[in-house]
Amino acid sequence: MFDILETDIVVFQETKIQRKDLRDDMVLVPGWDCFFSLPKHKKGYSGVVVYTRQSVCCPIRAEEGISGVLCPSNSSTSFSNLPEDQQIGGYPTLAQASDALESTSLATDFVTLDSEGRCVMLEFPAFVLIGVYSPANRDESRDDFRLGFLNLLDIRVRNLVSTGKRVILTGDLNISKEELDTANAESAMRKNSMTAAEYFSTPARRLFNHLLEDGKVYGERDHGRERPVLWDICRGFHPMRKGMFTCWEQKVNARPGNFGARIDYVLCSFPMKDWFSSSDIQEGLMGSDHCPVYATMKDMITIDNTEVNIKDVMNPPGMFHHGQRMQEYSVKHMLSLSGKLIPEFDRRQSIRDMFRRKPSLPLEPSLETRNRSETDSALEISSDAIPDLDATIPSPEANGVDYNAIVGALSSPGRLAANYEAPLASNKRQLLEKQSNRPLKRIKSVSIAPPASIQTKGQRSLKGFFKPKPAEAASSVNTPITKAPSTEQSPLRAVSGSATIQRAPIIASTSSMTAISPAKLEKDTVSQSMLIYQSPRPSSLVVHDPIESKESWLKLFSKPAAPRCEGHNEPCISLVTRKSGINCGRSFWMCPRPLGPSGAKEKGTQWRCQTFVWCSDWNSNSTQS
Repeated sequence: MFDILETDIVVFQETKIQRKDLRDDMVLVPGWDCFFSLPKHKKGYSGVVVYTRQSVCCPIRAEEGISGVLCPSNSSTSFSNLPEDQQIGGYPTLAQASDALESTSLATDFVTLDSEGRCVMLEFPAFVLIGVYSPANRDESRDDFRLGFLNLLDIRVRNLVSTGKRVILTGDLNISKEELDTANAESAMRKNSMTAAEYFSTPARRLFNHLLEDGKVYGERDHGRERPVLWDICRGFHPMRKGMFTCWEQKVNARPGNFGARIDYVLCSFPMKDWFSSSDIQEGLMGSDHCPVYATMKDMITIDNTEVNIKDVMNPPGMFHHGQRMQEYSVKHMLSLSGKLIPEFDRRQSIRDMFRRKPSLPLEPSLETRNRSETDSALEISSDAIPDLDATIPSPEANGVDYNAIVGALSSPGRLAANYEAPLASNKRQLLEKQSNRPLKRIKSVSIAPPASIQTKGQRSLKGFFKPKPAEAASSVNTPITKAPSTEQSPLRAVSGSATIQRAPIIASTSSMTAISPAKLEKDTVSQSMLIYQSPRPSSLVVHDPIESKESWLKLFSKPAAPRCEGHNEPCISLVTRKSGINCGRSFWMCPRPLGPSGAKEKGTQWRCQTFVWCSDWNSNSTQS
């Protein structure tokens, strides 16, 4: 995946995993370091992770959360209380928090705001990277939490900028900045009877636009937010581009018609404007309801009127000089928040790394091995060499050794050296083994399954219930058989033609044979000389056609045929109503095509038509007939 993205820093949001869900392929990625922020309580909810390529960049500090009240791994001291040389800085004060969050119920509860795994901060010598996943606008019950999170983020970014640090803010902010960034801006304003000023003055959007250089703020700016501090990199490279959306609703299949919104951003502080050579979205990269947003930095950047190589300021001092590596990355450069230092993964390596490593040098033989080699011609095996079995393993006739007993020792060189000593030990041990007929390793006995012909027959599946009973079953009954003379044998099967045979009527129950009636001879004309058995059926016995029964069961369990949409005559798709109300939970049929760019159902176009049918009102049988 990282090779496809061709990037050096990757920020993921909404990972929806907990610590117990982490796997080797998530943490032990060869050549990459990782920093997780996982939800503390809610399962499968939110989550942010940042991956950094070790060959290009190495952060000098790392933190989880916005407020600084969380603690590093294996420490009871919060990030904001660490020594200054270990802090990223810019932490909100209680006065700032109380002023900004006075309208919410989370005025001082910073732990609650940082408990959902929504922010990872990494500091490089060049800038501070903030990867966030902002709460979405779901319902009113989360409004306080959402505004509290955004206010706290605004305070932290402004504080960092005021201290002279450069900032890059990136991630899913769940806010569309202006009309150009959402496909349904006009319909939303019309539906809610809002003006443009009211639309851009909603609390979350107004707060976000205060941060941005080109953000629309109606009326006077808020106290403490008199000036913007961030630049929208992607919009800066494409100022008037329409349809540059990064998120689409999957329930209505809105991505093919590009009916979406731009809620994912890469923002930077003003001194970094000239550092970037390009920025865009990757709308063709599938796999999520979002698409990636990227920004590319130049190789040479200007800091304090001095041109430097980007690698020199993306790593600890002394690791790079003029873009050339001077120190190799090592374990001492890992930060406490690194995923590779999580106890479950600490001092471990991925399977891929195990095979990439060069073979270790042969271990020095122990004193016992050296003494044994002086008296006996013992076998010498290193960790990277396997002996020639033809030359070292004696024949079974010579030593009485069964090769099957040492198969388990051939799985690895170490096991071979440890387990395969008996035939090559001292003469005394060889003599003891020759006197004993026991094998070196006990072999489990393997039970042989009985032949298929003698296995008990029975119904193996529901499908067998509908199959007619095989004709060969009749031949298993001990019934007197009178056969007409014939020159060749034929299998028992129903035929028609001209030949004279005799039939023996048989009466049987469903479970076992109960009686055999006296043979009554009849003469029929058939094409071959053979026997055909027939059972007289009482007039009161009801006969069920197995084929007809099978079709009845298939109709019972099969899904009803879908109606066809009016606009395209294509089978409709079934969805379930999730909106609260009297119809919540009801299923309905609708056109399978995606929404068009207008976001409305259209008539006479290639996009979704106006077909809508409640599943309870649809009768496929009556329509088909």
